[in-house]
Amino acid sequence: MGRADTTTPANGVPSPPRPGLRERKKRRTRDALLRAALRLFAEQGYERTTVDDIAEAADVSQRTFFRYFGGKEEAAFFVSRMAEGHFVEAVRRRPPGEAPLDALRLALCESWDTIGDSIGQLVPLDLHMRFYRVIESTPALLAAHLRRANELEEELARVIAGREGLDVDTDPRPRVVVAVFGAVMRVTERIWSAGDDAGLPALRDLTAAYLDQVEPALSGPWRTDADTPGNGRGTP
Repeated sequence: MGRADTTTPANGVPSPPRPGLRERKKRRTRDALLRAALRLFAEQGYERTTVDDIAEAADVSQRTFFRYFGGKEEAAFFVSRMAEGHFVEAVRRRPPGEAPLDALRLALCESWDTIGDSIGQLVPLDLHMRFYRVIESTPALLAAHLRRANELEEELARVIAGREGLDVDTDPRPRVVVAVFGAVMRVTERIWSAGDDAGLPALRDLTAAYLDQVEPALSGPWRTDADTPGNGRGTP
């Protein structure tokens, strides 16, 4: 009892080990804290919600909360961080022949299509989407969100540079295209959060419409006949 279980489906490929009982209990506690935190942030505001409020709503002690999270901010952005990591991996998996902006856009669509189930295992998807509106109206959360966005852009720029065989520190294009993509996302988030429709389809449609306006300038191929992977050349 409590040991990880493995199963082998009909195709003969073993499925990932099922977490043991202790690990499942820990995940249930963490998920309960996440749901309580996001619900309280959405209902009464981030600043007015205390760690004690979250712990009480999840029926655990404050000490238990700090076993899982360093503070309110970590709990607030836990699901968002997971979604960002999912997006980065989707960019890594894009076919090598895709233009950089195409790879970013299609990876975003792919991650939106596949992340919903993973988020839903932690918190309701609509609650996750509602929290984005809380970010826009809360200075402390918005500052943390923008700080993380800068870190994410740097990570993505290095992934794009690696895909294109470029040196990110000598060729500005990976950082430029990622910065443009990030700017579109920020504008989209701001306008979407001020609208009446808080659903994911509305955010997707708005993002697509804005990317359509910048894509022609940035979506073409970057390589030239003189370029070779890793030489850091190929400026436009």
